[in-house]
Amino acid sequence: MSDHITIDDAGPVRTVRMNRPDKKNALTGAMYGAMAAALTDANRSAGIRCVMLVGVPGAFSAGNDMAEFSQAAKSGEGLAPSVIDFLYALARSERPLVAAVQGLAVGVGTTMLLHCDYVIAGSDARFSTPFVNLGLVPEAASSLLAPRLMGHRRAFELLVMGRPLDAAAAQNCGLVNAVVPPGDVEAHALKAARDIAALPPEAVAASRRLMRGAPGEIVAQIDAEAIVFRQRLQSAEARTAFEAFLNRKR
Repeated sequence: MSDHITIDDAGPVRTVRMNRPDKKNALTGAMYGAMAAALTDANRSAGIRCVMLVGVPGAFSAGNDMAEFSQAAKSGEGLAPSVIDFLYALARSERPLVAAVQGLAVGVGTTMLLHCDYVIAGSDARFSTPFVNLGLVPEAASSLLAPRLMGHRRAFELLVMGRPLDAAAAQNCGLVNAVVPPGDVEAHALKAARDIAALPPEAVAASRRLMRGAPGEIVAQIDAEAIVFRQRLQSAEARTAFEAFLNRKR
């Protein structure tokens, strides 16, 4: 488990909070593992009918911890097992997923939203996926899910060109359901989660399975992306990009 992930069950709603504000919720291996466990356990918990993913004011998630990314590039490991476990848990979640997004949503902070069923964003939210700028490729099955959601051209602009979306643009392309003032995000997301949880659970589950399809296709895309991601981490492009990023941070 991780001290930077908190789990709170309030009736039928489980809240999974990324809570590493000093690093803008950059995700470590331990954080991925804790979130994967929380999602997997929710599938086995009859009393949990909806899961809400939240961050902290100003940062939903700044993406993967760059120090761990750099280490993965040096070691040749690719995406850590805990990262893959989390992505699988998203794809295989049997409970509806609601997200409450304030501030930064970078990399996996954006791509995890493609697995969510309902997303509330603050007017301060900003979504970006700088994978290609780092010499990498998209992950979390986003290369499959984003074009389906927003069309190839918009997905290309986001995932390949790395152009960010503000909250209004994210709502316009279907990534976000509603935009509210930053201070109201969690309240609106929690209301949506409770509304979902109040519906007949078997009918919700059956409808959701019909809409999403079998998770196997999504899991296969996660695996395919992970292979290329690992290869790209070893590339000269990625090493140069990581060195430039880390030097800029010093």
